[in-house]
Amino acid sequence: MSNIGFTPEQRKRKIENVTLQGAAVNLALSAGKIAAGVWGRSAAMLADGVHSLSDLLSDFVVLVFVRISSKKNDRDHEYGHGKFETLATLIVSLILLAVGAIFLADGIGSIVSVLSGGTISRPGYVALAAAAVSIVSKEWLYRYTVRVGRQVESPVMVANAWHHRSDALSSIASFLGIGGAILLGDRWTLLDPLASCGISIAIVVVAVKMAGPSLNELLDRSLPEDVEQDIISAASSVCGVADVHGLKTRRNGTSVIIEAHIVVNPDITVRQAHDITIAVENSLRAKYGQDTQISLHVEPDVNAE
Repeated sequence: MSNIGFTPEQRKRKIENVTLQGAAVNLALSAGKIAAGVWGRSAAMLADGVHSLSDLLSDFVVLVFVRISSKKNDRDHEYGHGKFETLATLIVSLILLAVGAIFLADGIGSIVSVLSGGTISRPGYVALAAAAVSIVSKEWLYRYTVRVGRQVESPVMVANAWHHRSDALSSIASFLGIGGAILLGDRWTLLDPLASCGISIAIVVVAVKMAGPSLNELLDRSLPEDVEQDIISAASSVCGVADVHGLKTRRNGTSVIIEAHIVVNPDITVRQAHDITIAVENSLRAKYGQDTQISLHVEPDVNAE
C-alpha cells in the first residue's frame, strides 16, 4: 500500500494502452486459431480460439470499468469510484472460472467418449503451428501485462494477465495433444483432452484465488490486523496524540479508507487539535499513499483532566 507515483490520469492511460494492445493480439489470435481449427480439423484448436475470444471479453471489461474507476469523487460516489475496478477484477475472475469449467467439462466428455470406443480426429500441422504461435504470443502478453499491472497496482490488470496466461496454458495443452496425435498416431489422441483437463483445473484454481480478495473488498472487509497495528502506531507516534482507538479500515480500489478516534490533551485549543489531526493525516498518507481517505474524530484525554 504505497504511493505508486502516477496521477489517476497517467494510471488510466497506462492500463488502457496495455489492454488495447492485448485486445489487438487477442483479436488476431482468435481469428487465426479458429481458422486453423477448421482447416486443421482440430477441435482442441477451435476451443482454444474460443478461449481467446473470452480474453477479448475480459479486455473489454477492463477498459470499461477502469475508465469508470478513474473518475473523481462526485455527489453519488463521495468515496470515489475505486471499487468499480475491484468489481471488474471479480468479473474477470468469474470469466476465468467459467472458461476453466467449460474446458474441464469438454475434456472429461472427450475422455469418456474415447474410453467408450469413440475416436478423436487426427489434426493437421496448421493447428500445431497455430498453437505454437499462441503460446509465445500469450506468454509475452502475460509478462507485459502483469509487469505494468503491478507497477500501477491494478488488481484487474493482474487478473487479466492471468487470463492471458490461461490462454497460453490451454495452447500448451493443445500443442501437446495435437503434436501427440500427429506424431504418435490415433491411439494417442487422448493426450489432448487429458492435458486440457489438467490446465482447466489450474485455471479454476487461479480464478478462485483472484476472486476471493475482490469479494472481500466489495464486502468491506477490514485490512489485515498487522496493517491496522501499523496504522495505530503511525498515528500514535504523532506529537500530541495520547491514544488511538475505534479504528475502522477498508479498501476502495487502490486506495485505503481509515476512520479512527484520536485522544488529545483537553486543555489545548481547537486550532492545536486541528493541527494534530492534520499531522496524523499527513503521516498516514505518507505511509499509505496520498489518495488515502481519512476521517478522524478528536476526543479529550479524560486521564489528563
